Amino acid sequence: MTLPRRSFLQLAAGVATLPALSRVANAQTYPTRPITMIVPYPPGGPSETLGRIFAEGFRTALGQPVILESVGGAAGTIGTARAVRATPDGYTINFSNVASHVFSAIVYKLSFDVLKDLEPVVFLTNSPFWLVTGAHVPANSLSELIAWLKANPNKATWGIVGSGSPSHLCAVHFGNETGTNFQVVPYRGAGPVMQDLVGGQIDLSCLEASASRPHIMDGKMKALALLAKARWPVAPDVPTIDEAGVPGFYLPFWHALWVPAGTPAAVIARLNAAAVETLADPAMRERLTTLGVKLPTREQQTPEWLRAFHKAEIDRWRPIIEAANVKPE
Repeated sequence: MTLPRRSFLQLAAGVATLPALSRVANAQTYPTRPITMIVPYPPGGPSETLGRIFAEGFRTALGQPVILESVGGAAGTIGTARAVRATPDGYTINFSNVASHVFSAIVYKLSFDVLKDLEPVVFLTNSPFWLVTGAHVPANSLSELIAWLKANPNKATWGIVGSGSPSHLCAVHFGNETGTNFQVVPYRGAGPVMQDLVGGQIDLSCLEASASRPHIMDGKMKALALLAKARWPVAPDVPTIDEAGVPGFYLPFWHALWVPAGTPAAVIARLNAAAVETLADPAMRERLTTLGVKLPTREQQTPEWLRAFHKAEIDRWRPIIEAANVKPE
């Protein structure tokens, strides 16, 4: 049978619109099956810990299981790359932080652009870093640590969460400012760093405070200075880096949620609504604030706010990282 030209063109146009109509229909019914949350770090670190907490909240808000997948390596870039390459249908989401989506994005030559190849969903938490040592280190203040390092040049070991990470920048800055020398040991994530600090295999590091605080409270590690302008309410005895004598170096550690570029706007809106609902839940807020993380205001919980904030963070840290000459190991 031969179709008239007009009928053929109408049929072809109808077929061409089917994928778009299918995406719209899928977005309207989203989600109908489990969602994978990629965290680009191994278990035991702050991102994996917070990711599990938010996965519980999202499961309640979305009515579907949220399965956390930890993908460590290369300072968060391997897991982030997997999220970038995922089908943009809302069934793969990316929970991560300033380390992978700002520091590593500046230091590493990546096959993707975090600002173009990921769509922002929501800003979730903020918390400080602090400078910590293993309990075996014979220093109980930052001045004592500096004296010990100078007396033992290149003997101490500083664990970092991958080259180009905040902990790496912290090590470079600290060494430059204090005139101390030590060995830098790269790890795949903060969890292994904490394990080796507790076990005495390494001596010191800069770590996100909420995840490492239990080890501080148990006496398995020591916190010598908070990398923030004000003291941390849940650990008020730890001095700020200014008070400890190496002023001006502040490292905020924030987490947010992204999806692959091309994800339908309706799906992003649904995920954002679930996150807003989770952040508004009193039990969830108490659980998170007890950990010591700061939650965003309602005005900071939009995709547009995260987009602008993310770009501003990259613009702010790029000259600092380049000046410090931080390179991948």
